[in-house]
Order: sequence, then structure tokens, then C-alpha cells
Amino acid sequence: MNTSAQPKGMVVVGNGMAGSRFVTEVRARDSRVPLTVYGAEPRQPYNRVLLSNVLAGRSRPDQIGLVDPAWYGDNAVDARLGVEVVRIDREAGVVHGSDGGAVPYETLVLATGSNSFVPPFPGTEGGLPAGAVAFRTLDDCRAIIEAARGAHRAVVIGGGLLGIEAARGLAGRGLDVVVLHRAGHLMERQLDPAAGKVLARTLRLLGVRSRLGADVTGLRIDRDGAAGPRVTGVELAASAGGGGPEVVEADLVVVACGVRPEVGLARAAGLEVDRGIVVDETLRSVTDPSVRALGECSQYGGTVYGLVAPAWEQAGVLADLVTGTDAAARFTGAREITRLKAAGVDLVSMGETHHGDDDPEVEIIQYADAGRGTYKKVSIRDGRVIGAILLGETGTAGTLTRLYDRAAPLPTDRLSLFFPGLGGAQPVDSPVRIPDGATICNCNNVSKGGIRACWEGGARTADEVCARTRAGTGCGGCRDAVEGIVSWLAERESVPAR
Repeated sequence: MNTSAQPKGMVVVGNGMAGSRFVTEVRARDSRVPLTVYGAEPRQPYNRVLLSNVLAGRSRPDQIGLVDPAWYGDNAVDARLGVEVVRIDREAGVVHGSDGGAVPYETLVLATGSNSFVPPFPGTEGGLPAGAVAFRTLDDCRAIIEAARGAHRAVVIGGGLLGIEAARGLAGRGLDVVVLHRAGHLMERQLDPAAGKVLARTLRLLGVRSRLGADVTGLRIDRDGAAGPRVTGVELAASAGGGGPEVVEADLVVVACGVRPEVGLARAAGLEVDRGIVVDETLRSVTDPSVRALGECSQYGGTVYGLVAPAWEQAGVLADLVTGTDAAARFTGAREITRLKAAGVDLVSMGETHHGDDDPEVEIIQYADAGRGTYKKVSIRDGRVIGAILLGETGTAGTLTRLYDRAAPLPTDRLSLFFPGLGGAQPVDSPVRIPDGATICNCNNVSKGGIRACWEGGARTADEVCARTRAGTGCGGCRDAVEGIVSWLAERESVPAR
């Protein structure tokens, strides 16, 4: 196809949470640059973090969208939804789509995200059988919901963040759920063993059983059914005592074994790829200066960031750079904060969480009440928070997040990190005491001052503030804090002057 007549502009490959955010950030800065975005999914972008809410029935699919369908046309963005980029011709500066089209570029931005990792179970070379679904996309979510309607026993393979969210959502739909996890405790990347134990107990009380140290070797499949192959269970490795494999019966299996950066397109184009596409602090490929990458497919400083806040921070930095808004903008890494907010389970984890009491360089503060499903831990080095876990009671999450994110000095009373209002003092997270410069929404870098300014600009409800500032539209973990600040501003305004 002849592309010589087409103007060279910016092409974005990937319309997920990173790519769509970057496109909107660019348009907020520059309304003229030719902009094309490819999205493999045939729909508007949505908040993947909130898929667990859809699975649990707390949100509808139409409630988790990121961009209104009319936005692309209103902002002169050529959105090619349902079209995959199948090849990048770096020499010619052209991308080729699965629809046969080709678009030239001056700047190419790769935001291809990641894909679910599905273990190569025997007999699944042609794909998973009916009743077995990987949990990654909105289509996956819909397939799980459909399968759950006729199911009674569900198995979730994987006890990480996504697996726990899926298990809790299925239990909320009335299924008997068991999580099979190979490690010795749940969410081992974010939690220490003690926290994992409390989490498992909490989940058990909510209808989710956990099998730890479970070595899944395959799926049990009925291949003789009239509707084709269907899963009937999950096989575990035989015990040391001999005998055949153990089978955990199930009529629904959710595979949540983690994700892998989608880098096949970049690798085929000759870009340097490690775990992700290797970029510098301007998010430029170290191989080709006309190619940038952000989100889960990119790798900076040896790290692939798998959470929404770093991806959105990268989107803002890159938009500043490519539009000339701030030529000095740089991405120099991000602190990752994990939030799990399933029904009946509140969890915040950040930084280094696995230090024990035997580490002489780290001060550990811990509190546990397994009966109430509560576990709290703060790791401190040189008077600074380097890691924290809050499970069950997360009232001081905002304070700990700010201390961790800014490496700020700790308060004299260490227990106030766990128990707001201890000793009659005003709660640490009270809107009155939060400084205007404090970050409330880490996903979107919205401060208390930004929320106050939005209020003073006419927003009078939490929904209006969130819509204007984007606070609460990422992981949703700050929504309570936003509502608290808005309520405080409303109360303050209603108090008559004396």
C-alpha cells in the first residue's frame, strides 16, 4: 500500500490503560499532531484494574470505561479498534495492521501491555477447553461470568493479586471456590508469610479455601461431551508416597498464573528486548530513537512496572516530551504500591515487605490479630519507611503511602502509623491534618490541594471531583479519602463565620 501521501505523525500501538492514557495526555497538550492508535480489542479502552468488580457483580462493563466512544472523533484521533499491528517496518517508518492498512510514523509508541501466562498443560495445545478461562480481559471476565452461571465448584490456579480477586468474585456469586497456589503463602511477592497466613484465614471465612504448595500438572478434561472438550478438574502432582495424581474436581477453572510483557512485535522489529522493551529515561528505545515504549511492555533500569500508577506517570512524561511541553521531563523509576480491594478484604502493600526481626539494619513494627483478619507491618531503615503491609484495617494507608513515597521522616509516635487517633489525638489521615501538597491519588498524582482547587472551581460532589481530577479512577483505593476531603470541605463551608 502506498503511504507516501499520508502525513507522518504519531502512531500508538496498544489502546489499553497505558496507551489510551498517553493518547489523551497528548491531545490535552497538542490538538494538531496527526495521531493514530491501534487497539487489538474491538472496543473503547477500559480500566483493567476494575475487572474484579465486574466479575463480582459490583460494576457493569459500561461503568469501567476510560474514554467516551465519541472522544476519538471529537479530538481528531484515528482510532483503529479491533485491528492488530502485525509488522513494524522501521526502515520505512511504517506500521502494518491486520486489516491490510499501513500507516507511516515519525514517532512510534509501543504500549502493547502484557498477556496472561497460561502453563502448557498437556492436551491444551489448541487452547483451553470449555469451562477453563484465563483472567485478563473484559472478554475473559464475561466468559467467566457466563461459565459461573451453571457451575458449582470453581478452582482458581494462582494465588497472586489477580487470582485472589477472581476467587473472591466467584465466591460472591455463590460458588465453592478453592485457590491452588504453588508458593508457601498467598501473594508471596507482596506479603510476608505471616500476612499470607492471615489473608488465607480471612478468605476462608469468606468462602475461599486455599491449597498452598500445590503443584498443578494439568487439567482433567472430558473429551466425549456432545458440546466438545470440557474441563472437569485440575490435576496435582502425585505425592511422594506414590499413586496417581490427585484431582481437584471443578466445573469452572480460572487460570491466574501471572502475566508476561507482550514484546513479540518489538522483538520481530529488531528492538532490544530483555523482559520488556529496553528504554532510557525518556522512554526511548535504546535501539531506535524514533520508537518509544511505556507501560507493562517497557523496561527501565532493569524493571518492568506492572501497576497502573507507573504506567500513567510514564504517559504524562512521554506526552510532555513528544509535544515539546517539557523537554526536561524524565521517568526515573517509580515506587510500586499494590492495593487489593475485594469484598471483605482490604489490603495495601508497598516496598520491601519481607524483612524479618533478624535484619539488624531494619526496624520492624508489627501488629497481628488473625481473629479480626488484621495484620500490619512497617519496615524502617535510617528513620524512613521502606516497606509496609496493611491488611484488614487500612485507615493509615494514606499516611504510610506518603511517608514511603517521599521518604519522609517518621512521626515520633510509631504506633500512630497503625492506629489513627491513638491516645485521643486527631486521626493521622484526617483531612484537616493532611497538607495540601500530600498526594491522595497515587495512580493519577492528585494532591489534596488539587482536590481543594477543584472544589473551589465548582465541583461539589466526589463524583464531580473524580471526573475532573481523575482521582479515584485508577485502582480506586483512594476513593474513600477523596470522599472524606470533599465532605470536610462541604462541612467547613457550611460553618457560619463568627
